Amino acid sequence: MRKLKIAFLLLSCLCLNSCGFYSFTGISIEPGTESFYVNYFQNNAPIVEPGIDRDFTFALSDLIQNQTSLNLATNAANADLIYEGEIVDYYIAPQTATSDNLAAQNRLTIVVLCRFTNTKKEDGSDDFEKRFSFFVDTPGTTQLVGAALDSAIAEIFERITQDIFNESLANW
Repeated sequence: MRKLKIAFLLLSCLCLNSCGFYSFTGISIEPGTESFYVNYFQNNAPIVEPGIDRDFTFALSDLIQNQTSLNLATNAANADLIYEGEIVDYYIAPQTATSDNLAAQNRLTIVVLCRFTNTKKEDGSDDFEKRFSFFVDTPGTTQLVGAALDSAIAEIFERITQDIFNESLANW
């Protein structure tokens, strides 16, 4: 019985070691990659909601810092990974109507254009320029101001930043 336990332990160790670099978060960072830089994401949407550009930039930086061991560089020239782009759309649209021709549900949508550059790969195989979007539906009786707006934007940013993170660092 003891030999069986030892054999199982050795087999388990071999299986985990034979996979090479393995991460429980699913990220794949090239050896030698040590830093990243998130350039300011300007709000170029037709409807400008003040402050969301700064909030998005901080949300993306925080996510990368919290989920990797990469250091935040002070400028793009010193960074191995560079994120830049802009908020290209922000709008609220009714989704369903009541019998009184009032909105029963409203949808807040935010679209972000992100450009990612991996300076460690000179062939540019990891680089991309892509739009990421997400939305939140709210009851028509809820006005999207104050805490309701902040909560909706935070939920949207959480999803978009995770999508950008997965696109740039996770090889699924």
